[in-house]
Amino acid sequence: MNADSFAHLTLAFGLLGNVVSFMVFLSPLPTFYKVYKKKSTEGFQSVPYVVGLFSAMLWIYYALLKANAMLLITINSVGCVIQTFYICFFLFYAPRKARIESLKLIVLMIVVGFGLIVVLTQFLANGANRVAIVGWICLVFALCVFVAPLGVLRQVIKTKSVEYMPILLSVALTVNAITWFFYGLLLRDFNIAIPNVLGFTFGVLQIILYFVFKNKKPISDEKVSELEVKKSIETAEPKISGKKDQEIIDVVKLSALMCSIPVAAKINENTNVDDHLVVEPHVPNHTIEVAA
Repeated sequence: MNADSFAHLTLAFGLLGNVVSFMVFLSPLPTFYKVYKKKSTEGFQSVPYVVGLFSAMLWIYYALLKANAMLLITINSVGCVIQTFYICFFLFYAPRKARIESLKLIVLMIVVGFGLIVVLTQFLANGANRVAIVGWICLVFALCVFVAPLGVLRQVIKTKSVEYMPILLSVALTVNAITWFFYGLLLRDFNIAIPNVLGFTFGVLQIILYFVFKNKKPISDEKVSELEVKKSIETAEPKISGKKDQEIIDVVKLSALMCSIPVAAKINENTNVDDHLVVEPHVPNHTIEVAA
């Protein structure tokens, strides 16, 4: 295969990569539509979108330093716009605590992190060394883009629910990784090719977990059912002292469990719920006032 054939094939994979990457950027739309309908971000996180914006900005900087990388500039410029829109949308509907954490992450990665990379590489490196350093940084954060959606895998395995793992994003990332791997290979740019090997692996893992757990009953619902059965059995037993107080405790705990279903199904962040929740009877203390 001659040089012209390689050039045309590289261009073809680059254009295909632009199309697939554009689909990747649009794949979270169902997630944000769900956020819009519920007027709440619930268990969703802003981390993948902040990391995605940071990575897109790095690739633009790398492409500007490297010759013949216009296709990287085009798609990552579009990516910056779309990721910025997602982040603004998330901040609008996020609760106060999540909004503050997201803003801290944005300042840390976009303002401080990217700013330091540009300043240090401009003043402490030159020529080919600058391109190589920025290329390695891009490689590392490209891996972060692929790893970021895996943050929900622990939640999926723990709750046996795929509600917060968008399958469209997983499929799009897998196809995107294959396309950009061949583009980087043909361009002989391993900063592009290497991270997409792991990107393909992570994408396949997410798809497998989705099909394993998509028909599973969420574990949080099972725990709620167990509590309801246990409560009905307890109401059939003879009345004991302090029964009304105990029923109030049961209702409060059941309400707390139901409110925590969307976020990892736990009652307390520091206490795990066992398969059988045992509630010890509580006898209220009585205070007797004695007249002087």
